[in-house]
Amino acid sequence: MPKTGQSVTALIVAAGKGSRMGGALPKQFRKLASKSVLAHAVDALASHPHIIAVRVVIAAGWEEQARAALGSRDVGDFIVGGVERTDSVRAGLAAIDEGIVLVHDAARPFCPHGVVDRLLAALDDTDGAVPVLPVADTLAKGGRILDAIVDRTSLLRVQTPQAFQVEDLLFAYREAGGGAPTDESSVMVNAGLKIAAVAGDAMLEKVTSPADWLRAEQMLSARLVSRTGMGFDVHAFAGEGPIMLGGIAIPHECGLAGHSDADVVLHAITDALLGAGGFGDLGEHFPPSDPQWKGASSDIFLARAAALIRDAGGIIDFVDCTVIGEAPRVSSYREAMRRRVADILGLAEGQVSIKATTTEKLGFTGRREGLAAQAVATIRMEA
Repeated sequence: MPKTGQSVTALIVAAGKGSRMGGALPKQFRKLASKSVLAHAVDALASHPHIIAVRVVIAAGWEEQARAALGSRDVGDFIVGGVERTDSVRAGLAAIDEGIVLVHDAARPFCPHGVVDRLLAALDDTDGAVPVLPVADTLAKGGRILDAIVDRTSLLRVQTPQAFQVEDLLFAYREAGGGAPTDESSVMVNAGLKIAAVAGDAMLEKVTSPADWLRAEQMLSARLVSRTGMGFDVHAFAGEGPIMLGGIAIPHECGLAGHSDADVVLHAITDALLGAGGFGDLGEHFPPSDPQWKGASSDIFLARAAALIRDAGGIIDFVDCTVIGEAPRVSSYREAMRRRVADILGLAEGQVSIKATTTEKLGFTGRREGLAAQAVATIRMEA
């Protein structure tokens, strides 16, 4: 663990163009499942108990895309990097005063805490530490014809994050002068400093090509478990129509009473999503005692529930809602409601189901005193 009084800062280098992946948007800003590759990398390091800050180096002119990729995550001001990786790391080091720095590639979105633990422990008696994996494949020299087989027994694959004392890495860069080293360990070794090799992890594989992207998606999917939440909401008829239902206005002689727009469909789905994510309930996030929600459109509530799930790395798979009441008849508006709910949640229409039933004239809905809605939501999140 870090020596007494030493701070640990993670420096994520995200200034590359990602040209091998193709496309106009660099891969670090693209969404992998429900959040960007960069957000995955930041979350993995920021969640470690010994890392006090995460800083991000980006290319000039990409501030807007980087902020969109990270949302509200606290990474301080973005650090503008340079043309080469070494330029970006140098710029990052200039923004970190002292202590331990973990230099990490944004293109490695998954960093297990155990790797960080091993890196920090190794710094007790070395100048730096890097995670490594053995080389499993046979290595050879040559082109179309093999010239020679290379002995792989002493070869290692070096990953990131790489851990150093800030002042040691700065010293190594001063010694190195120019050039464009591929990583910081090579700079440190060339400066004569002692670098420890600790066990790396397959989770740290770099996302470089479309095949890597598919592998990362499969890896992420394997970490997710299915979760289900239920929601229920009731509102009495009051005042004049129309009624807001599923995000659209439906003509009716009466409206629905409520602090917001009393949309029972959106309220029930919101509660189902909050429940599936373990985020409490609608009243906890939007209390009726708060005047700012008086008359509020319920699409605000539903969008917030979806954002909470996605910010936590979750994926919304399906929502199903049943409207309970004698009137109004919702069959003519069902498809419009499905489209509206799908739009708010950022889902395909096929991922939303809206149904209706009555209570055979029993109870308050049977007496036409109000409407109710019951919803079920299925999501996937890390266990």
